[in-house]
Amino acid sequence: MKPILIAVAVLILASCSTIKTHSDYDLKFDFNSVNSYAWSQERVKASTNHGDGLLDQRVKKAVHRELLKKGLIKGENDQADILLNYFITVDKRINPDSFNTSFGFSSFYSSGWGSSISIQTPAQEHNVATLILDIVDRSSGKLIWRGSVENILRNNRTPEERAEVINRAVNKMLLTFPPTPQLE
Repeated sequence: MKPILIAVAVLILASCSTIKTHSDYDLKFDFNSVNSYAWSQERVKASTNHGDGLLDQRVKKAVHRELLKKGLIKGENDQADILLNYFITVDKRINPDSFNTSFGFSSFYSSGWGSSISIQTPAQEHNVATLILDIVDRSSGKLIWRGSVENILRNNRTPEERAEVINRAVNKMLLTFPPTPQLE
């Protein structure tokens, strides 16, 4: 039983390790004044947006859950302190971690005979999805925070696994929101 638990823990840690997050924010904005949010009516309609109805529901539910934990409530578009918008891009990436090795031998006393073996693993191509969340100050219309999270896409996930991946990704991305500026 113990080896199974260790294997499960390793798989969970390995799945989390592929998630990479980044964030940036307006240094002059007072994030302490933010109490409510709403989703922007103007969605980014880029050709790279791979959202569908179910994905849209999962992303919004995960963001709502994380912002609620931070004390923000969902409000109406014309009254909320901040407006949210997200989009998703999918890029093909090549894993440059190829592995090459070879070894061989020959006789010191003889000339001209020997053997060698070469092993090479090709670079692997995979799709990486990036979820970008923009937070805009409703009153000024200015971008005040942008977070992004990227993860390798795996098409064989169940709906429950997809929801869990989105929940984990949004949680990790919003760890830095609201930002706490470094005091000098």
